[in-house]
Amino acid sequence: MQITGHTRLACLIGSPVAHSISPMMHNEAFRLLDLDAVYLCFDTKDKELGTIIRALRDMNVLGFNITMPDKERVMEYLDALSPAARMIGAVNTVKNENGRLVGYNTDGEGYIRSLSDVGYEITEGEMCLLGAGGAASSIAVQAALSGAPVLHILNRKNGRSFPNAIRLAEQINAETACRADVIDLNDAKAVQDCVEKSSLLTNATSVGMVPGTDALPLPDPTCLHPDLTVSDIIYNPRQTRLLAEARARGCRTLNGLYMLLYQGAAAFHIWTGQDMPIEAIREAYFS
Repeated sequence: MQITGHTRLACLIGSPVAHSISPMMHNEAFRLLDLDAVYLCFDTKDKELGTIIRALRDMNVLGFNITMPDKERVMEYLDALSPAARMIGAVNTVKNENGRLVGYNTDGEGYIRSLSDVGYEITEGEMCLLGAGGAASSIAVQAALSGAPVLHILNRKNGRSFPNAIRLAEQINAETACRADVIDLNDAKAVQDCVEKSSLLTNATSVGMVPGTDALPLPDPTCLHPDLTVSDIIYNPRQTRLLAEARARGCRTLNGLYMLLYQGAAAFHIWTGQDMPIEAIREAYFS
């Protein structure tokens, strides 16, 4: 790659960002496609967000990603939102359209695309989703928009995200053809019933992530069955306890590694109009 006077900037803002593999992914994709662009990370302070967004607009950047804690706050500085970003209430990707900043959320799109790696189509059957936070909201909305017929959101009634689970289900029911409901994780019988009739179960919480690898987001894994595909958005460790329990019961499983890859690919396409060379990126950074 050679930086020129015409090189466009794409970047990641938020804090922390030093751990991100996005620069490697995007810069390699720019190189492989011979695009005159570069991707950098900027560790930014939350209180400076408005100033930073205005500066990125004035510098005519190609676009940018946003990580926590700014995925919601950034919306007030944008000119338009994609349907998914509006429903989710969070943005992780912004495209600069000649000074007009448009917000997208590619997390859910990345997740839906990752399911194809194990041969699962979101339209196949009912889905159980553990969690109702930011990642869960992205997945729930995109699943509904992509044709999931029924969505069960599993959340503890006494948990802090339960009100969001209710709001999410109501919004999905009002704006999509998907039928969504909320199941109390403390209700063992109700949880068992919905898992047994579902074809997909997804953990969209941080339960099971390093260092708490012994934790299970599903209270009783005995309800897992061989006709169930089980996914976890966690990729450290690559096999969580939930995925190990699922494999032991004959389920297809996948972790969150390729969700990360595909959400980046979706952002790349939004900015450039070109497809990221997925196989080359996968081999270089995800094998």
